[in-house]
Amino acid sequence: MGMNADIAEESSGIRTKLAILGNQGLVMVTVTPHGGLFGPRSITWRVHTEPLGPTAAVRAFQLQALHPRTIRGIAQNFLLDDPEEARARLRRVQDFVTVRTFGTLEQAEQAAERVRRAQARLVGLDPDTGTLFRVHDEENLRWVHCAEVSSYLEIALRAGLPLTPAEQDAYVAEQRLSARLVGLRDVPGDTAELAACLDDMRPRLAATPEARDALRRGMTPRPSLRPALRSHTAAGALAYATLPGWAREMYGHSGDAAAEHAAGAVLKALRRAAAAMPERLVAPEVRAARALMRPAADAAGADVAA
Repeated sequence: MGMNADIAEESSGIRTKLAILGNQGLVMVTVTPHGGLFGPRSITWRVHTEPLGPTAAVRAFQLQALHPRTIRGIAQNFLLDDPEEARARLRRVQDFVTVRTFGTLEQAEQAAERVRRAQARLVGLDPDTGTLFRVHDEENLRWVHCAEVSSYLEIALRAGLPLTPAEQDAYVAEQRLSARLVGLRDVPGDTAELAACLDDMRPRLAATPEARDALRRGMTPRPSLRPALRSHTAAGALAYATLPGWAREMYGHSGDAAAEHAAGAVLKALRRAAAAMPERLVAPEVRAARALMRPAADAAGADVAA
């Protein structure tokens, strides 16, 4: 992904413009203290300025893939057997998360409109029934949302981000705004509702051949891959170890407490290493958001945008 950053001090805070290269062209992202879905005092900014977003995105995909129509819709419309294409698709998903998290309301809405238009054209075939289905149907979108929210929160917590139960609830509540961007209204508002949503979906989940193939391709290192793609497979293995036990059992692996414990230790170590990185190596939007969060840190509570 190519990025150009122009950071300037303003009386209202720090304004950062990023050119994000995605499948829909260049998207400008302006990070300011006001005017977006969230802001410096939101729990969303605290979670999404953490350094392990790519691992959370991979985990979300691994969980989402257990919904047969979700993975079939993706596999039938994207070349997931091409490592470059699979990684590019994940990058586009992360770009959208970046825009809606840190961008202005107008930028978030424009990005969401592009996503809705692209998804509206996608149709999948259910081989079990022989029927066609739209990839952006409501059940699919809700499952994708819940798996994503659960994954970003889980990875942040396992990496050591200190969030109280109330702050965890606030993060889930704030993400209702993200859901509304893609036309969803009925989504969880706290962690209990999120857990219930995941549990309610379990009878409709299965590790289809498409899901197993996507998991295998995302976790199998190949010497021929470029370093960036090899790191992607490492993130896949790390993300997999943090999946709920029932999800790993669906994929055909019994729960491994040792691997789960090791994954937590690795995530904490990666978070500490990222904290020691020079500021210039931090993504520009994260650097700008953190600068705006520092003066807001003294304020009690969080702005729950819900």
